[in-house]
Amino acid sequence: MRRRTAGTIAVVSALGMAAALGGCGSTGSSDVTLKLVAADYGDSAANSSQKYWDKLAEAYEAKHSGVKVEVSVYSWNDVDRKVKEMVDAGHAPDMAQIGAYADYAAAGKLYQASDLLSIRTQADFLSQLADAGQWNHAQYGIPFGASTRVLFYNKTLFAKAGITPPTTWDELAADAKALKDKGVKYPFALPLGPEEAQAETMQWLLTGGNGGSGYTDDIGTYTIDSAQNVQTFTWLKDDLVGKGLTGPVAPGKLNRAAAFAAFADGQVGMLNGHPTLIQQAAQKGVKFGMVPMPGPTGKAKAAMGVADWMMGFKQNGHAKQIGDFLDFVYEQKNVLAFSREYGLLPVTGSASNAMSDSDSARDKDLHAFLDQLPTSQLYPVGKTSWAAVSAAVKNDIGQAVAPDGSPSAILTRLQATATTADSRTSG
Repeated sequence: MRRRTAGTIAVVSALGMAAALGGCGSTGSSDVTLKLVAADYGDSAANSSQKYWDKLAEAYEAKHSGVKVEVSVYSWNDVDRKVKEMVDAGHAPDMAQIGAYADYAAAGKLYQASDLLSIRTQADFLSQLADAGQWNHAQYGIPFGASTRVLFYNKTLFAKAGITPPTTWDELAADAKALKDKGVKYPFALPLGPEEAQAETMQWLLTGGNGGSGYTDDIGTYTIDSAQNVQTFTWLKDDLVGKGLTGPVAPGKLNRAAAFAAFADGQVGMLNGHPTLIQQAAQKGVKFGMVPMPGPTGKAKAAMGVADWMMGFKQNGHAKQIGDFLDFVYEQKNVLAFSREYGLLPVTGSASNAMSDSDSARDKDLHAFLDQLPTSQLYPVGKTSWAAVSAAVKNDIGQAVAPDGSPSAILTRLQATATTADSRTSG
């Protein structure tokens, strides 16, 4: 879900007296300025998130006056750091729409979602996303934009190789060999480079034996070095990487953006992808199909889900105004507008149902991802240790499939990192 973007954008829009007063009998000036820091989902100035927020603020101010919202939009490369710097300097924004919330929740800096949002808005969030927004059994992270992963394949290359999309790991390996025999540069692109290795890793962990468990078990304990996870990476190392089926760049050095670009250039037979790859590939004229990621013996029981997060900071004490604005942000038409503009999945049930029922070409392209969202599993974002664990996975996991690497040793090392990080941040 991360995008390249062009820097910082500031938008100032007038919002409403009704939000400021909220029916309360306050006196004096009703002017309140809310500051929102948001991530940019566009890949150029033409589709920067500035336009989304600007239009949203204009629609809101048409019915309100007396409250201003200043929106600063930053690249995904910068936005989390920018918010941390603001918080550390004692100048937290009123709202932030970024990649993680748990550290701020644990530090007591955030409002609970129930302190901000109407009951109607809270009830509309997809349950697994709302649950993922919990820290210490209370929701602080408000989902904002979601995606899942499916297996993309190049129809032209598949036709030339005389193969069909795989439904099992063995079929995936056989298809990759057939593609290699036809000279395809990347039969199966396996981006385990530091850009987004935690995503590719989790997708494979979820498809592993016995249904896959991801990074944690059902009660949230890290199980990175479980027997089934070791088995999964051993298969990747021996049956894909070791047989030269993942292309000329070592998986540990191949980043997601480079893999997507290679797919759009017609050099990749198969790879795991999220919705943004649809437009990227279509713009280059690549004919592609999408199928669920296979497991060892059939369709994987779960796909990886990803969500980004909205949160409200306590520092400036604007709970009523924040909540009023966010209730508007999460109205069905606004969630759909955002999702359609940036090729992401709605985080609310009403917008998700509307997209599922739509016959428009743009919405139909997302149906394969929507179908997986109800059973998808997200990163353990409610754990304050996740940031450290994710960083370690990005740095180390590529070594697990290297020629001289040991899946067992690398996963054991990552488990030790996770256990240590969890003990330091718990409580």
